[in-house]
Amino acid sequence: MGYRTASFGSGFIVGDSSANANGIAIQTQTGNHSIGKISGSLIESGKVGDSTLADAALNLTSVKVPDVKPSEEKLTPAQSARKKLRMERKVKRLRELTQKDDTTAARLEQVVAERSKNIGSGSVLSKYSIWRRDHDENSDSLVRLMRDQLIMARVYVNMAQSHNQVHILHQLRARIRDSQRSLGEATTDAELPRSASERVKAMGQILSVAREQLYDCAGITKKLRAMLQFSEEQARVLKKQSTFLSQLAAKTLPKGIHCLSMKLTIDYYKLAESDRNFPGGEKLEDNRLFHYALFSDNVLAASVVVNSTVCNAKDPSMHVFHLVTDKLNYAAMKMWFLANPPGKATIDVQNIDDFTWLNSSYCPVLRQLESAAMKEYYFKADHPTTIAAGSSNLKYRNPKYLSMLNHLRFYLPEVYPKLDKILFLDDDIVVQKDLTPLWTVDLHGKVNGAVETCGHSFHRFDKYLNFSNPHIKRNFDPRACGWAYGMNVFDLQQWKRKDITGIYHKWQDMNEDRVLWKLGTLPPGLITFYNLTYPLQKSWHVLGLGYNPSVDRGEIEGAAVIHYNGNMKPWLELAMSKYKHYWTRHVKYDHPFLQQCNISP
Repeated sequence: MGYRTASFGSGFIVGDSSANANGIAIQTQTGNHSIGKISGSLIESGKVGDSTLADAALNLTSVKVPDVKPSEEKLTPAQSARKKLRMERKVKRLRELTQKDDTTAARLEQVVAERSKNIGSGSVLSKYSIWRRDHDENSDSLVRLMRDQLIMARVYVNMAQSHNQVHILHQLRARIRDSQRSLGEATTDAELPRSASERVKAMGQILSVAREQLYDCAGITKKLRAMLQFSEEQARVLKKQSTFLSQLAAKTLPKGIHCLSMKLTIDYYKLAESDRNFPGGEKLEDNRLFHYALFSDNVLAASVVVNSTVCNAKDPSMHVFHLVTDKLNYAAMKMWFLANPPGKATIDVQNIDDFTWLNSSYCPVLRQLESAAMKEYYFKADHPTTIAAGSSNLKYRNPKYLSMLNHLRFYLPEVYPKLDKILFLDDDIVVQKDLTPLWTVDLHGKVNGAVETCGHSFHRFDKYLNFSNPHIKRNFDPRACGWAYGMNVFDLQQWKRKDITGIYHKWQDMNEDRVLWKLGTLPPGLITFYNLTYPLQKSWHVLGLGYNPSVDRGEIEGAAVIHYNGNMKPWLELAMSKYKHYWTRHVKYDHPFLQQCNISP
């Protein structure tokens, strides 16, 4: 058996004896004479602390190379000479490898560490790489060691099967089961059971036996690469599944909220006709007051918007809330606010089906929804149903894009013809400060006051619009800054002067085949209010609580309005817990209906 050069391509150093998760062994033999051997097996010595392969790599400098005697086998002079030359070359190479000074060894370690980081950047296995410097001082060395052992054990299981080594195969599988049982979901050593060290030692022993009998550098490399490719493919599949399921969850209405709506509807129809109206009807068209528009089919979400706004208002009696919902939730929405009036504030609830002017002859979106092409896009039975095939366009088939409640924001002057200014609020926001100063903001002749969302390279127009289309390319700047829907001040007088609804209709007609933008209301909003939007200070509206786990806490605390835009709505189970309390503190969980419907924080 001859000496084999060290290989660092996969994060392991191997010779004729394999490199396991605890050390490095380099061995070469001539007959029965051992040239040299390094064994860094920490399992056999009982040490399973912070030592890594990098430490073992540095120990290469301490290898002693004994003299080599020629084989005592009877060989011809030519054969002996060739064998002697081969051995001299191997010994020379071994000395060169083992006599590297500390500087070279340190440089080698650095190169391998960097390569491991580069390789691991797109791989799920990089997290467990024992060459990673950023793991050296972590408190999960035993966890990482067990994971590395499991990887090597699976490699040797494959090799034992191919070599028909039944005894080793059974032992490896038994040790794998034991290690998996001990490891479980642990991420740190403190979460491991006391038996973990014994399991590690037992696994190390069977790995040592497997290495001696089954080791093959090329075979191990091939298997590790196959495992890496499989893990990466599995990660991609899981990512698609996660996207699909999160989109699906975002479209659903929790059972508790549905239960609440049904109970409120029953109580509403038990009321006498005279008790079904809200007080303060004379305030609904008073332009001296502060008016809000809220379009929602979610009773609980709407209640949070109203409650949070009122409790932060300096003078609640000056605030008027205009709610519009659909026919299904109209009775429930009215009953909730009849039973739970918002203090001194005024509230009104309307049914969108009562807007007779909102029909397909006037509204392009309704006309398009009645077209055969749109029906086929949404309702065709043979649409791909697999996760992989359907996840890409799933977000655009969200029912909210079919709801006119989502498009009603483009018809504010038609809904409120006698109002001069209105503050539009989404139902997934929470108000944290008095919003009264927004009515005194000078929009400088603009129609829309909103917080801009663009950074250095994202949330600009080219993210939302198709600039390969000549109409888009000719009329808009791809680097123009986007802005947020969810908390918008609209000057309805300027809206009428500039015929904003007409501009919206023109572009919506041009997008009948969805060639200018995908579905939704933000892209047409960006187009409709292009050069007509005044940027508000960012502290008025902080976004991202429904998808971004890294929103700065200081920004959240200092914001007038926080927005749960994204899939992780605060009323869903998939909401991020770190942000949920900002929303739940405005929910009346002691309400009998909420308790009966099992709605809890």
